[in-house]
Amino acid sequence: MLPQPRNEPPQLNRVEVTGKDSDVEQRRTSTASRIVISKEEIGRYGDSSVSEVLKRLPGVTTGGRPGRGGDVRMRGMGGGYTQILLNGERMPPGFSLDNLPPDQLERIEVMRAPTAEFGARAVAGTINIVLKEALKKTANELRAGISGEGDQASANASWTRNNKIAETIPYTFTLSVNRSNTRDDNLSRTLWTDSATDTLVLDQTATSTTRNQRQGFNANARIQIPLGAGESLTVVPMVIAGNGNSHSSGRLDQAPGGAITQPYASTASEGSGTFAMARANLQWQKRINDASRLDLRLNGGGSRNISQSLRREFDTNRTLIRTTDDSTETRENNWALNGKASHQLENDHSLVAGLEFDSSVRRQGRTTLQNGLPILTEFGDDVSASSLRTATYVQDEWNINKQVAAYAGLRWESIATQSDSATYAVGNTRSVLTPLLHATYKPDEKSRNQWRTSLTRSYKAASLQELVARPSISQRFPTGTNEVSSPDRAGNPNLNPELASGFELAYEHYLNKGGLISANFFYRRISDLIRSAVALESVSWSDQKRWVSRPQNVGNATAQGIELEAKVRLDELWDGALPVALRTNLSVLDSTVDPVPRPNNRLEGQPKSTANFGADYKLRNLPISFGGSVNVTPGYDLQVSDIQSTRTGTKVVADAFVLWSVDRETQLRFTLNNLAPRDYLNTSTALNATQRQVTESNNPSHLNWGVRLELKL
Repeated sequence: MLPQPRNEPPQLNRVEVTGKDSDVEQRRTSTASRIVISKEEIGRYGDSSVSEVLKRLPGVTTGGRPGRGGDVRMRGMGGGYTQILLNGERMPPGFSLDNLPPDQLERIEVMRAPTAEFGARAVAGTINIVLKEALKKTANELRAGISGEGDQASANASWTRNNKIAETIPYTFTLSVNRSNTRDDNLSRTLWTDSATDTLVLDQTATSTTRNQRQGFNANARIQIPLGAGESLTVVPMVIAGNGNSHSSGRLDQAPGGAITQPYASTASEGSGTFAMARANLQWQKRINDASRLDLRLNGGGSRNISQSLRREFDTNRTLIRTTDDSTETRENNWALNGKASHQLENDHSLVAGLEFDSSVRRQGRTTLQNGLPILTEFGDDVSASSLRTATYVQDEWNINKQVAAYAGLRWESIATQSDSATYAVGNTRSVLTPLLHATYKPDEKSRNQWRTSLTRSYKAASLQELVARPSISQRFPTGTNEVSSPDRAGNPNLNPELASGFELAYEHYLNKGGLISANFFYRRISDLIRSAVALESVSWSDQKRWVSRPQNVGNATAQGIELEAKVRLDELWDGALPVALRTNLSVLDSTVDPVPRPNNRLEGQPKSTANFGADYKLRNLPISFGGSVNVTPGYDLQVSDIQSTRTGTKVVADAFVLWSVDRETQLRFTLNNLAPRDYLNTSTALNATQRQVTESNNPSHLNWGVRLELKL
């Protein structure tokens, strides 16, 4: 090799190693369809919430305003169709993805179709959040950052430590603290007209500004204790604590000439809340021999959530006319015991059988005062609710030959729920049997092409809130009669679980340098669909009939769509191109709810399509990498029932990052999220016997910037 001139640094060829545990390789070798998101990809854009990370995946949407995350929906299917797991376990009661900083994650696994081991409560799919795992090498990492949204500033910091105790017990410890400040501005206009004469009945405009402040603490650890040859105990404790407060002011302006009396002119509200949760998971693993293994998991914990709110309403002279004081304390305790046995047969069959028990108890004390006097007392201020889930399953995964792999599973699950208060008790017990089949086919054993197919049964159980919810009163019409567009809300103890028969067909092509191109078609036929229906009822909390929204089993529905995805590098497509990493996906979604009249009789929350495009590049001669992504969810119309419809506006979120590797131990990450902020527009329409009621809401969003220092100590 010829020596290089002293004034020119040596030029090295790019060397890439794709390990068997890479996210693409894990996806390729899995019999059931699975997407793996590595910790590098999780932290790329410095997202403040896990839901913001997930929104870039094929077919995944979020329910909040742009840049704010929100409830996660696979294939646009909300309302509990997506199963969320934490380290392979169902998320504990009271837990939200918003409580989990992305810095604490090792990876995210997305399974498009259910499996017996992970559970069949996954009509749309399963998202498994895996916390930091103990590493083979020591590491000491610190991250600290500040961010801003509009005129509000936030800060966060996290520390991760990987080491060994007494040279034999590896552990990982992660600690995160954060303080966030946000501001929400809302504008809505309600317009009612007479259906027969088109004359004005009501024209109201409501404006409000809410400032929220929250601080939180999150700590978890993973300790792996060797007990002997082929035997280990893993301990995973977790503690989460946080508190926050909010202040809101609003106005309600009403045009003259309507037939409805203005209920109030302005409002002032204050709220506060605290949340604390402690949880521990014990996992014992024993390798009996080279072919057999036992796995036993015991986890349990509890949480406490206290919230208080005071709402005051004033007339045009700022005279106080009504107060609503609501105080709630909720305690939840949960334990789960899961056992699993696996055995590898000589004919390349991998058998797994398991038994699961899961118990949850919720105790809630609630006091609601209106003008200082209690309301809804007939339902009792103290309510307890419990659920007991029992499940057993068996599955067989085998390689039929070098081209075909198959999976067969059968799972039975029973859920019993019970609720009691002073004068109100309900119970519900349901069981479901779910067969599951998956297969993978490679036309050529050395080929990088493969086909996948799945035939499954899954279900969605009614939540405790849907079954036993204590009635809540419309804020706009707290007394007398209310309107169909502002109903009271209550639960329904007679709900059946939704059952779904599913089919998947996918094609995947894996590229030489770790990229892939895929297309996935899915279909679900759902029976006993649960949807909130509004009806005029005689109720115990009023001497006049009220409009009440309750969940109901309304009938059958179908959902289908196609998901296209490409993860490639430009130099894989064109010789001599820069190694720019491209990630793009497009999902076209559709659904039909049989009992609801056409058009637009879709599942709630499901858009007609969603798309993502992202690219990043690492400079060859400078320690800098940068990239960006755009997430687009077009607006769509939804027919909720024969008298209700909604319009959801287009959501566009653009993000960008720049990562400067100062040295081997120091990095600076600059992020811009929601680069082109736009208002989030929504419209709801209700028709009763005499009126057409339309409410339009406008929720502005803001640019979010962030700077984070990442140190390896």
